[in-house]
Amino acid sequence: MGNLLYLIAVVLIIIWAIGFFAYGAGSLIHLLLVIAVIAILLKVIRKAAD
Repeated sequence: MGNLLYLIAVVLIIIWAIGFFAYGAGSLIHLLLVIAVIAILLKVIRKAAD
């Protein structure tokens, strides 16, 4: 589950970067970045709890 969460976060960051630099889709792009950062933080917190 942790690897899947990390993979989703990385994919969202890549999509954010492409959208930010290529399309400028507005606030939706920044929402993807926020979701990715939350996913990474959850992974780090869960790993620290183990």
